Amino acid sequence: MSDIIASKFEGARLIIETVDGTEEYDSQFLVAALLVFIARGSGQIEPEESAIMIELIEEHFQLQGPESLGLITTAMSEMADKPELVELLTGLAPSLSEKEKETIALMALKVIAADGHRHFAEMEQFDRAMQALEISPETVHRAFDQYFAETMPGLV
Repeated sequence: MSDIIASKFEGARLIIETVDGTEEYDSQFLVAALLVFIARGSGQIEPEESAIMIELIEEHFQLQGPESLGLITTAMSEMADKPELVELLTGLAPSLSEKEKETIALMALKVIAADGHRHFAEMEQFDRAMQALEISPETVHRAFDQYFAETMPGLV
C-alpha cells in the first residue's frame, strides 16, 4: 500500500507522488476505476461484470482486448493499494464533456445490469459516483433513457 504524499492536476491528468515515485492517471483510468467502483458495490465483481467492463472499455477507447483488461486490472490494484485515489480521481470530472459524462453513466448502468441482478448497494455506488463526478440528474436520466432504448426497444 502506497500513501499519497501529494497530488496535482495537469489538464486532464492526475499526477500523484508516493514514496515509490510519481504516477499519472488519465480519463481512461478514471472510467475504468469508476466501473470497478460500481461493480464492487455488491461486495464482489461477478464474471459477467468483468466481461462487460472489458468490452465497454475496449469499445469506448478503441483499445485491444489485452489493453482493456490491463486497464481494468490496473484500476483494481491501484484502488486497493491507494483507497484515497478514488476521491482524487473525481477532480478529473471538470475535464469531461456532458456527452462523456452521459456515456460514463450509461456504461455504469450496463455494468450494474451485467450479472442479471439489481443490487441496491451497486445503485448506491452509482449514485455516489454520479454525484462525485458532478453528473447532473438530467444527464443520468438521458443515460437511463438510452439504456432502456437499447435493452428494451419495444417499450420506449
